[in-house]
Amino acid sequence: MSNFLFLFRGGHERSSQQSPEEMQAEMQKWIDWMRKLKEQGQLVDGLPLGKEGKVVSGKGDIITNGPFAEGSEIVGGYLIVTANSLDEAVVISKGCPNYHYGGTTEVREIMTI
Repeated sequence: MSNFLFLFRGGHERSSQQSPEEMQAEMQKWIDWMRKLKEQGQLVDGLPLGKEGKVVSGKGDIITNGPFAEGSEIVGGYLIVTANSLDEAVVISKGCPNYHYGGTTEVREIMTI
């Protein structure tokens, strides 16, 4: 078994146009999906990310406000799941509610050193 990182991009543009009730219903889809993963022993960790941030570059001496990316490229959150292979992790990711709003999930194995 290995751990895999799911990076969720995009899909949040539409949420800014939702009513509070629609936002709550969308959040419930995420809660239900994550609860199912936890019950199956696949969820290790995961949280949404704040909208504000800083980008550090150079040798650590250049700090700018960010992230500055197209809305569809902004990472909105992450999960760490456990799976037997990258292919299995991809299958697990297919239950993600983010796809309903045009979002994407990048699936990456977390390597050990």
